[in-house]
Parts: sequence; C-alpha cells; structure tokens
Amino acid sequence: MPLIPEEPQIHESAQGPRATPASGRTAPTPRPVPGPRPAASSRPGRPGPPRPAPPVQRTPRDVAVAKPGPSGPAAPAASAHAAATPQIQLIPASPEGALDAAEEAVDLLLESGRAPGDVLVITTGEQHPWAAHELSFGEAAYWAQHDAGDDVFYADASAVGRAASRPVVVVAVNGGSDAVAATALPLALGRASALLIVCGDPQRINSVLGAGV
Repeated sequence: MPLIPEEPQIHESAQGPRATPASGRTAPTPRPVPGPRPAASSRPGRPGPPRPAPPVQRTPRDVAVAKPGPSGPAAPAASAHAAATPQIQLIPASPEGALDAAEEAVDLLLESGRAPGDVLVITTGEQHPWAAHELSFGEAAYWAQHDAGDDVFYADASAVGRAASRPVVVVAVNGGSDAVAATALPLALGRASALLIVCGDPQRINSVLGAGV
C-alpha cells in the first residue's frame, strides 16, 4: 500500500517540470521582440541615405532631358523675357497725389534695403523739388550727381532718355499730357532693370503701357 501513494507523487513531480517549460515559453517570447526592433531601426536608416542621393542625381538628369525636349526652345525664350522685362507695380493716385505716392514708394524701397543709388524717380508733370533745386546750380552739376549714382536721382520726363538704367524706376504721373506719359512710361520701363513703379491713374497708365510696350 505505501507504494501506491508514492506513484502519484512521482506524477505530481512530473507536472512540476511541465510548469518549468511554461516559464521557458515566456523566455522565447522576448526573443522575437528584439528581432523586429533592429529591423525597425534599419527602416529609418534606409530611406535616409537614398533620399539625399536621388534628388541630386535625378534633378539634373530630368532638367537635362527637359531642356532639349519640347520645353527647350520655350525655356530660353521665357528666361530671356523674364530677364529683359522688369516687374511692374501700379500705385493708384491722382495727379495731385502721384508725387507723394512716389515719395512713399521710395521710402519703402530704402527701408527694405535698396541702396539710394538704385532708384530713379521720373515726373511727367511738375518737376520734383529736388530736381528743380539742383538744376538751379546748372545742368553740369545736376547730371554729375546722376553719374555718381550714390543717391536717389529725380528727373523730368523729358530727360528720361539721358538717364542711365537703374534697378528700380519710380514714375509719378503727376500731370502732363497723354503724349508725355506715352513717351515717358515705355522709356522708364526700358531704364528699369528689376522693378518699375508707376504712381497715377490706373486706367491711363494701363492704356499707355498696353499701347507702348
């Protein structure tokens, strides 16, 4: 009889090791966890190196292919027009307020970082007070300041043809006939290498620029 109860004890002890493999199963579970972790870390690494390389190589190849393609002849023509034609900004103003609007435009240009020598101001009607004052000392001294190119220069519409080109030209349509404006605005556009600002009546300016340019 004592042998019989010992046998179930052996079976119970056999169940003990079965529990141990269960604990062993928990051990393999963390093993797959570190497995995907390195894979996840490799993912950000993979897109990293190819991203800088392909844009540098693809863009020049695509551009090189696009230039000789159908867009080739249009691209140089468009760039030529863009380089030759400055931007045009229209500031609505009455003939009486055109000069004040031009002065405000010049102030904004200088505050934005434009050098004074980059700006040429043209009036179609009454001369700017600075121009009238400087001309009182003679045209030689007046144009000497223009040639120096170190300050804003004010000129009458009749003198636009003599003025040299500057990055920014501001035109104050403060009077004068339509013929004067029709002559001065296209010339001013030709003198501006980057920006043309016209202060005056929008309808009159658009009609002149549309007909003259």
